[in-house]
Amino acid sequence: TLSGADPEGLFPAILGHEGAGIVVDVGPGVTSVKKGDHVIPLYTPECRECPSCLSRKTNLCTAIRSTQGQGLMPDGTSRFSIGKDKIHHYMGCSTFANYTVLPEIAVAKVNPDAPFDKICYIGCGVTTGIGAVINTAKVEIGSTAIVFGLGGIGLNVIQGLRLAGADMIIGVDLNNDKKAWGERFGMTHFVNPKEVGDDIVPYLVNMTKRGADQIGGADYTFDCTGNTKVMRQALEASHRGWGKSVVIG
Repeated sequence: TLSGADPEGLFPAILGHEGAGIVVDVGPGVTSVKKGDHVIPLYTPECRECPSCLSRKTNLCTAIRSTQGQGLMPDGTSRFSIGKDKIHHYMGCSTFANYTVLPEIAVAKVNPDAPFDKICYIGCGVTTGIGAVINTAKVEIGSTAIVFGLGGIGLNVIQGLRLAGADMIIGVDLNNDKKAWGERFGMTHFVNPKEVGDDIVPYLVNMTKRGADQIGGADYTFDCTGNTKVMRQALEASHRGWGKSVVIG
């Protein structure tokens, strides 16, 4: 995006794709929410009508994807401006604005008692991390898992693994400060690649040898970095024969 090579890195724009707020008004024909409702913006909304939604095989709805990628509302307009200059929307949300405009399908009504400072993160970090564990990997009780990258997504993968009942959860990160955060979310072991030699894969494989199973490798590995070298390491650190590696980025 910074280099200008990303076709969806359109500027000027109001950034932000996670948030929570209160509906201050609705447009004609809107029925699912009303003024005063508490909502979470959805940067990957689902219309429940397009072929992608009806396939039940993906959450990548195509209803507003083309205009969202252009930084616009579904009608091809922007609702942000400075004077006569257009300002682009960002990922259909632009949550850094004090007020934003979203398509009806791009908001989810939530319990008004839920605190905004907690639920604002559900729109991406929580659902992406936990969803990768529960819905994509389908982790079982007693599994071993390795999480590469302990940012917001990685920490929620750890949280999902704990919910799923994994009993060995290894977090991998170059920043030792992430160890305490990982443990708060349920991590059982921490590895800093800079401290274990040139190749972290054999180290992780050896860590995951348990009992009669001396093959090693985790039942599930998750890349939460977007780095292609790390993606390969995650794959190679998964168990031979049944290991599953999930690339989140």
